[in-house]
Amino acid sequence: MVMRPTTVESKTRRIGCGTLEISERVFGDYQAVFTKPAIDALDVLAPFDLERRRLMQSRLETRAGRAESGLRIDFLDAHATIAGTSILVQDARDGRFEGAPIPADLQRQWVQGTGPGARPNVALKDSIRNVAYALLSGADGWMFDGEDALGQVSTMSLDNQRNLSLAIDRHSVFLEVAEHVARQMNSWSSKSLGYRMVEDWREQLNYSTVLFRPRGLHLDDRHVRASNGTGFSASIVDLALYVTHNQARLRGRGSTVVFYLPKIQTAEEAGLWNRLLESLEEHLALPIGTFKAYVLVEQIEASFQLMEIRAALGKHFVGYNTGRWDYINSVSDAMSWAPDFINPNIDAIGMTFGYMRNYEDRVRRAVNTADANGNFALWQGGMEPNIPVGSDAGVDNGMNRAVAGGIREREAGASGKWVAHWKMVPIVRKVWKAAGVDNQLGRHFPQLSYTSGDADGLLEIDSAPRTVRGARDLISVALQYGNAFEQGFQAVALKPADSFADDDMLYLMEDMATGEIRLSILWEWLHKGATLTEDDDETATRAGDPFTEKLFLRLIAEEYDKLLQAADRNVHEDSKRTTLPIARATVSMYVTDSTKVPWGIDLLNLNLNNHDQKRAVGRIRQYMSVLRSRGTRITENLDFY
Repeated sequence: MVMRPTTVESKTRRIGCGTLEISERVFGDYQAVFTKPAIDALDVLAPFDLERRRLMQSRLETRAGRAESGLRIDFLDAHATIAGTSILVQDARDGRFEGAPIPADLQRQWVQGTGPGARPNVALKDSIRNVAYALLSGADGWMFDGEDALGQVSTMSLDNQRNLSLAIDRHSVFLEVAEHVARQMNSWSSKSLGYRMVEDWREQLNYSTVLFRPRGLHLDDRHVRASNGTGFSASIVDLALYVTHNQARLRGRGSTVVFYLPKIQTAEEAGLWNRLLESLEEHLALPIGTFKAYVLVEQIEASFQLMEIRAALGKHFVGYNTGRWDYINSVSDAMSWAPDFINPNIDAIGMTFGYMRNYEDRVRRAVNTADANGNFALWQGGMEPNIPVGSDAGVDNGMNRAVAGGIREREAGASGKWVAHWKMVPIVRKVWKAAGVDNQLGRHFPQLSYTSGDADGLLEIDSAPRTVRGARDLISVALQYGNAFEQGFQAVALKPADSFADDDMLYLMEDMATGEIRLSILWEWLHKGATLTEDDDETATRAGDPFTEKLFLRLIAEEYDKLLQAADRNVHEDSKRTTLPIARATVSMYVTDSTKVPWGIDLLNLNLNNHDQKRAVGRIRQYMSVLRSRGTRITENLDFY
């Protein structure tokens, strides 16, 4: 369904073959991004948007069907053909498909950093600093995020593309900023680590493999749309722009063009990504398999189709990454219909928790299954969100946890780990350096099996606390994240409001998944009658009491008031009258509505660049109405101009 813009009259320009249009204002300001080669690439990929839309509607129908029938996700029929391919499911599971060897610059990826390549509402030299920090960090690879960690207000998605192009091209503007950033990084490391992180800053810029995460198939672009006014795939826009501007320069430097593909649920969706990559390779007269892709296992359904996803991506596939927040959110959403499936406090759901433990185990077995040519794949461990800023005791404790987490993943078989801040690179690197090997490709684990017990394990819930304190933390961080998102900060350092004054508790770098999982768990607790496991004197609740709407409304009012009283350091003063009230409305409406929203980002995207609370509430209500009555989402940019 299309909701027309409610702010200013749209002035658009048809581009390419005329099936797409772009805001006239944006086209004028970003002609260096929307070049003719970039538009030609968009034209090549544009026909795939119909398939993308079909797959996204199929997601919703499958989700609704499972809820109506009460059927859990299951493994594919071994004798079937993977939809959209000619590959038999059993052949995929047995490794009877053609993959590819791991390129030289991906053989050692002990530490990969993640973060956006742009900042909101700042001049170019301030915005591009993000890229300089990343490429000077000493990380083996840096995933520049176009999705969960990149703000989408104004033209940030295009700023991200512009900044990456300038940096990869070694433009003078970027080099000037990089030299200044190197001095700053050395000042910090000399004091905190006892040595300089960057000796030769120009040489250091060539150290990290550049990785790029396009936006997921479930998202529409904010500046390009179909000429009939409907939304158009953000994934296609990101692929076309990034490849056009950067692939030749990267390959000329001996670097692989590498993507991180997010939010894939099925092998059929992986097949679509494969065709997008192949089409770009053919368009540019490159051999099939030139571009490589990691897959973020962020969706529980993907854990039921790991080998099938590998096979569908074929020569493009290099590895999996095991994230945390997105995956927990997908499990919660997939089981939203099941009254007995209730998560505990979020801090109890680590990588060794029930279904997380089993998910990780399946991933490590999948990557260590050889393809037809004997190739294995990489497993990159999950995120280390700690930021080493706080009291000495807090930093020491946080870094000890980070190192312990890295050791656990290394021993489990991962070839590396993610970090969310450049200061964490040297801290986590020593874990992998101690192993003395570039990677753990081909390490022996039991072969994957596909039994009912395996399926049950992917939904296993361990006993853990569910408390009022846990609810407060869920609410506080959800409010803060929604507020930050609407300001353009999709990667932001957060902790619960009650800990603002506690320097022993470090801020964690959080992204979009942070907000989504907290909303999902709160919805779960409220609509499934979750019972608390501990007494809470402040609210006079007792162990065994249900988590009610009355309790939720009391807690959100109290946590919201704490944020209003917080210092600018934690909650920007100008947000308290603009985006924070909208964040509160978003959290309240999501959690209290009986219809479970499939993607929390939808509600936030509705109100990017909108500070009118009445309009914001109206948009959310219309989204919920459309979801209930038609089973569809509103995903296009409502302020397209």
